[in-house]
Order: sequence, then structure tokens, then C-alpha cells
Amino acid sequence: MSIYIAHRLFAAHDRALAADLAERLTGKVGADRVFLPFCDTDEEDLVAEVKGRRLFELDRDRLGRLDAMVALLHGPSLDDGVCMEIGYATANGIPVVVLTTDFQTYSLTGRDILLDFPDPLIQAVATHVIRVPRLGPAPAARHRGFSRYAAFRSRNLAQGDSALDAAVEVLPDLSASGSQPTTPAEPGPVHVEGSPYAAWGHDHLAKACVDAGYKVTLPQRFTAADPIAGALADLTAARTASRLLADVSGPETPPGTALLIGAALASGVRIAAYQPRPTYTHAAGREPNWRNLMIQYAADAHLDEPKAVRAWLAA
Repeated sequence: MSIYIAHRLFAAHDRALAADLAERLTGKVGADRVFLPFCDTDEEDLVAEVKGRRLFELDRDRLGRLDAMVALLHGPSLDDGVCMEIGYATANGIPVVVLTTDFQTYSLTGRDILLDFPDPLIQAVATHVIRVPRLGPAPAARHRGFSRYAAFRSRNLAQGDSALDAAVEVLPDLSASGSQPTTPAEPGPVHVEGSPYAAWGHDHLAKACVDAGYKVTLPQRFTAADPIAGALADLTAARTASRLLADVSGPETPPGTALLIGAALASGVRIAAYQPRPTYTHAAGREPNWRNLMIQYAADAHLDEPKAVRAWLAA
């Protein structure tokens, strides 16, 4: 069994948590069957002509030959690279276990059914969701000088340990179901994903597609009576469209949009990322990236104005 650990790369404690999970899984399935991005792609020391693209290629290669994935998602701001990887695995019929220690639940209006994540797509595609929302038990004995802060740290570590242990127990029993083939075809519809961070919404993107002679599908999950059913409809729409036009504006690509980008890539759908106001990230030895590199290199085109959308649709 080959297991991919999808995790946020940009903070030491996130990498350490993922490494802890990898070590525990190694005891179950063997070290050669666990893939830990950043560690197993040697990102710290990797030298390549275009480092970000090379990292994308290494991760995508492993994503194409998995038996299972475990994704670490914590808090309301979900890592867009992890969400893209979840979408890619889902489109390939790979079971995905999502692990969270977030103590919040979410709804779309304040009165809806409660969701484990801000975007219902995550919950809709997950094979298992492991939620450990409460701190571990308070330490039974306190030696002299043991502070309340040390006790609080201990309870948080215990919470994380419980979540990792649960993932280790579930993962070895999973098996890939095989992907459902899709056949995107021109001139099929364009699936348009707007960004909740953008004041312009998705209307002008949809209009550009209609003006170019395309039919358009729009997200259903945020307005459907059943957001999980709506999310699955959005997944099908993105995988069977001829093109995916995704507004990736915001502090990170919106999580559901990132997931659909991964699913579309695995399904052979052409993808354009729309971002009128890009911001760049810089890392040692890596070219400047205008989004998470898994988003950047999944997209066929990066568009920054409506006329660029029209040109992409005409190409």
C-alpha cells in the first residue's frame, strides 16, 4: 500500500506533525510505502532549473500511483495545495482520510446542517473525516515547577496524538476504488468558480464565457438545500466540463476551488486561473510563484483581466 501525506508545508509545526504521522505509518506499512512531500522531494536542498515546477512534477507523479491519502487540514483557512491534492486523488478513485483538530463546525447560513469544513466539498469527497476537537486530558500529576502552560501544551500534544493514532488505524484497511472515467469534450460547458474574496463575483467571468459561445455551469454547493449533494454535483460538473475557469483570488486559493482544480487536472480538463491582483511568494532556490505551486502548475493559463479570459476561450 502506498500512502500520500498531504500537509501544509509552510510552518515547522505542520511539517513536524506530518513527519510524526509518517513515522507512525511506517511501523504499519513500511517506509517505502509512505510519501511525505517536502521531506521525500528533498525540497530544502533540491536544485532544479525551475524548482517549483520540478516539485509539482514529483508530487504529481506520486499522486498518480497511490492507494490512499491522508490530508491534514486544520482551522478555517485550509491549505490550497492540500485541497488541490485531495481533488486529484478523488478524481483517481483514491480514498482520502481527512484529519482535523479544529473545534469549530461550520454552516452556510447559520441555520443549515453543520459541516466539518468551511467548504462542503471537503466533507463530500472524504472517505473518512477524523475530528478530534477537544484537548487531551489534563495531566494527572504535576511536579514542582510544572506550570499551567506546560499542562496546556501537554493537552494539545495529546489531542494531536489521538488524531494521528486514529488515522494510522484507518488507513491500512483502505483500498482504491478506481476512478470513474470522464470525457471532457469541446465545445462542452465551462465550469466557472468565483472567489468569495473577490467583490466582482463570478458574473463577469460567466458572461465572458457566454459571449464566446460557451454554455456555463456554476457552483451549486453554496445555495443547495443539501450542500453535500450540491458539492458532488459541482465535482461532476468540473470533471466533465471542457474547461474550468477558476478565480483564485484571496489569501490562498479558496479551498473548494483548489480541490476542483486538482480533480479537473486528473480528469484532463483545461484549467485557467483568474487572478487580477496577484501576489507572489518567494522561497530559496525557487522561482517566484503567484499561487501555491500545485495550483500554479496545474493551470494552463494565468489570466489577470477579462480580455485575457476571452483570448483563452478562443484558443
